[in-house]
Amino acid sequence: MPIFQYGTTAIDWEFKADPKLSNHYVTVERGKKVLLRGPNVPLEEQREFIRYRARWIKKRFEEVNQALKEEIVTGSRAVYRGRSFYCEVIPAPELTIPQISFNQSRFKVLSPEGSFVSLKPFKAALERFYKQKAQEKLGSRIRYWQRETGLEVTTYKVKKFEARWANCTENDVLEFNPRCMEFSNKVMDYIIIHELCHSVEKSHNKRFWQLVAKYCQNWKEFHEEVERSGMGL
Repeated sequence: MPIFQYGTTAIDWEFKADPKLSNHYVTVERGKKVLLRGPNVPLEEQREFIRYRARWIKKRFEEVNQALKEEIVTGSRAVYRGRSFYCEVIPAPELTIPQISFNQSRFKVLSPEGSFVSLKPFKAALERFYKQKAQEKLGSRIRYWQRETGLEVTTYKVKKFEARWANCTENDVLEFNPRCMEFSNKVMDYIIIHELCHSVEKSHNKRFWQLVAKYCQNWKEFHEEVERSGMGL
């Protein structure tokens, strides 16, 4: 059983070769080994991938093993556009599900539970918030980068993915995970450019990365931030 030691955290993983995937993905679940999926590679390459993801894996371990009754209260924080913001929880007994809004400096969370929100409904409300903001903001940035690059796509939509941030379909439809709104504007622009480049180069070949570099000189920095998140493009 392969194990990678990251500080005091021992990460043991199992590898599942999947020839349908072009990249490698890590899944962390409560009570299970870390699952590494992707093209077949030898053990040393698996270990290097786990080493690169170790910080994120440790964080995910902490999240999935936390108490089931953990609650979001005033003073908790949530991520939006690359920053962590203060949450203000306001009792709203007339609601059946929590609602989240943002006023440039903090999240306002209306909670049917009172002065707290259970973690699961909070995450669902936050994803609804991300989806709304993605639908509001992505269109103008995509149109901007289409003008800048001359690359054209059919349309775009917001779509939930389990293990990736975005996608360009065979028909050149761009699809974005609503959680993309966790990233800063610069990283989000890189994700858009990345997917636009897939409209002419579907695979991550040399020509593709040359095209990305043409429109985003710092793409490696932004790509590493995306990769460290544990999901790919």
